[in-house]
Amino acid sequence: MTANIDRRHLVQGLAAATALTALGARAQATPFPSRPVTLVVPFPAGGATDSLVRQIAELAGRELGQPVVVENKPGAAGVLGANHVVRAAPDGYTLSVLPEPVFRLPHLQKTAFDPMNDFSYVIHLSGYALGIAVRNDAPWRDWAGVVAEAKKRPGQISYGTTGINGTMHVTVEEMAQRAGVRLNHVPYKGESEIIAALMGGHIDLGVTAGGIAPMVDDGRARVLVLWTARRAPRWPGVPTLREIGIDMVANSPFGIAGPKGLPPAVVKTLHDAFRKALEAPATRATLERLNQESAYLDSEAYAAFARERYETSRQQVQRLGLKPNAQQ
Repeated sequence: MTANIDRRHLVQGLAAATALTALGARAQATPFPSRPVTLVVPFPAGGATDSLVRQIAELAGRELGQPVVVENKPGAAGVLGANHVVRAAPDGYTLSVLPEPVFRLPHLQKTAFDPMNDFSYVIHLSGYALGIAVRNDAPWRDWAGVVAEAKKRPGQISYGTTGINGTMHVTVEEMAQRAGVRLNHVPYKGESEIIAALMGGHIDLGVTAGGIAPMVDDGRARVLVLWTARRAPRWPGVPTLREIGIDMVANSPFGIAGPKGLPPAVVKTLHDAFRKALEAPATRATLERLNQESAYLDSEAYAAFARERYETSRQQVQRLGLKPNAQQ
């Protein structure tokens, strides 16, 4: 009797194991993607990042045969997407845009992620034509004018950025330190909010990217200085930081990543779809409209770039004496 029970248990166990093996084989055979992919944009809808990424997501979805659904998670200097994706399953269905603060904030405070170990880097996309803009009725024609006024009224000239210790904030603080002045930092959740505050007269200076272009083109705003390596073709009369004596480029590069452990085949599928989308004529037109350039890096090169930015950010934090969650 005991032998019969043991034999029955053995047969049942073998059957269960066979069923699990078959289930696993079917799961492995399921082509990727078989359902929509979520792509987190850690800024509000309507800004430069959102506009570009939505264009790329639409085209990449066509290549993948499944929609790439953009989900906005603004705030916290752009790291909420990283916070979200680090908890996701490593199956390729949850991705995020990673902005530069992802590499800076871990040097300042405890974060939910380690950028060196917690992400699978898929593709690097672009960087922003960042700069400092003012309303057209502002009294300043250039950065030197702002500095002169700030020396007369320390801490009274306000500027808006996408958050404390983000690239916008850190760059203005470095500019102010070099000039020996103090400005009043006002954080917002994204570029669209900065532009609304600037044009509404709630702040004096706005750090913006391509979203300010329509206001500049129709004469409601002007850009005092760009943080790009070269002058922008759209605004050939606007100098770069280097041209005004500040040897620095701050274009806040960004790309797409998923959680650690993404299968190489999934990374390649995603990379190839996003690369085709980035190189499409419609995307090139969007980049031109936003006054940006493609900064394509493949998965391996993007991972190496991330390591370099992580170390550069550590040095910058030490040089500026930055503090977490402290307005400067």
